[in-house]
Formats: sequence, structure tokens, C-alpha cells
Amino acid sequence: MHNLLRGVGFITGAASGIGKATAFSFARHGVRQLGIADINISAAEKAAKALNSQFQGLQAIPIKIDVTDHVSIEDAVGQAVDKFGRIDYAVNNAGIGGPADLSTEHDIKDWQKTIDIDLNGVWMSSRAELQVMQQQEKLENSPRLNRGVIVNVASMYGIIATSLNVPVISYTAAKHGVIGLTKADALAYAPKGIRINAICPGYVATPLVLNSMPSEVRDREISKTPVGRMAQMDEVGDMITFLVSPMSSYMYGAALIGDGGFTIQ
Repeated sequence: MHNLLRGVGFITGAASGIGKATAFSFARHGVRQLGIADINISAAEKAAKALNSQFQGLQAIPIKIDVTDHVSIEDAVGQAVDKFGRIDYAVNNAGIGGPADLSTEHDIKDWQKTIDIDLNGVWMSSRAELQVMQQQEKLENSPRLNRGVIVNVASMYGIIATSLNVPVISYTAAKHGVIGLTKADALAYAPKGIRINAICPGYVATPLVLNSMPSEVRDREISKTPVGRMAQMDEVGDMITFLVSPMSSYMYGAALIGDGGFTIQ
């Protein structure tokens, strides 16, 4: 399993939650050069230190990134390329939940903030990564390997509407946009040897969810999940590892749902 991946990883929002779990999954499965990009540089430094201490031969470097600023994004991607020479696996994970407000109650500034981070930030990150990947060669000449692979982190709420129990309208709009972006870019860049997909998790036991969602709301949502629990962060990290790996080499523009059965009801 540790040889599933080889090459350079770059993950936004990698200091905690799904991003950090993905970094650990990448390291478990063979990545030995990894950019830990996050707006919280001290947390990114701690995550990189933990990774380097646990995995022999790993070079994980902390990188400051603000996904609302294209200059910051380009600088972060540039730092990874300057250090490692390329980016093979990029995961655009940085995001926020946004307020739980119906449209008539939603503050316009809050709407713009959520869209700016959760959709515009994914697009600008992907744009910078694509510019790098177009210029690099495959790790080897195989139909199952690519010039680069990108995974955009969407949500099951990019597939369905949120319930009135959790009316995160701006988040839902942004995640639907991420899936549309993923499909459009996958179509455009497949002929160039770059593979792009999205991951659509259901409820995940991240610090953000556990700390921001009231327990009674969380319990109601879990009761609607057939498997009867939230996902663990490493389960989502492993799904992302699958999506960047040669095991998913014929998947282009897919929105892979991992939601414990929430959306099949």
C-alpha cells in the first residue's frame, strides 16, 4: 500500500481536518514530498513536523496560503515547485461552512465570504496548479499516470440541497459550483494529460463540524444517515488518495460521494 503513490503532493487547508487527514494518507501511501498549505502557518508548521517525525524520508513543508488572494495562491504553489520541482497531486480543500441562514436572512457580506473561499478559492488554486502541471511531464509513460491530478473538495451538498435543519445556503451554492467547475476543467484538461475529480463527503467528524454544529442538530442529521454515524477524517483522506492514485485512472470529472448513504434515501 505504501507504494500506491509517488510524486509531490500539495494540499490547501492542510493544517487540520480533512486536509490534514489527506496529508497523512498521502504519506502512508508513498508520497515523500508534500506541501502543507494553510492560512494558519503555525498550525501548518505543527502538522508538517508531525508528518516528518512519523514518516521516514518524508519532506513536508509548511506553506502560508490565503485562498481569497490569487497572489498568495500563486506564491504558495510557486514555493512548492521551487522546493520539489513539480506538483503531481493537488487537493483543493480549504473552505468554511458559512452561516446557517435562509436567503432572506443571509447577510450579503457573509454570502460573498463563503463564495470567495469555497468556490473562488478552489478555482484560483486549481488555476495555479494547472499552470504548473501543463508544463511538466508524466512520472512515467503509462496510460494510468498523468501530468498531474487535482481533487476539488466539494460536499454531498454539492449534489443535493441542504435541509431546513441545516440551511447553509451559501455553502450549498458554492459546493454545487465546485462540481460544475470540476466537470468543466476535467473536460478541458483531459486531453492535456491532467485528471480532475471532486470528492463529496457527507458529515465528517472534523473540528469545524464538532465545534460549530449544535449537538441536537448534529444528532438529527446523523439519524438521517443510513450508516448511523459521521465519517472519520481519515476515511475521507483515503477516498482522496484513491482519487489521485492510478487506481482511479479512468475517472474524469467525477463527483465521488462518500456520505454513509445520506443521498440515496
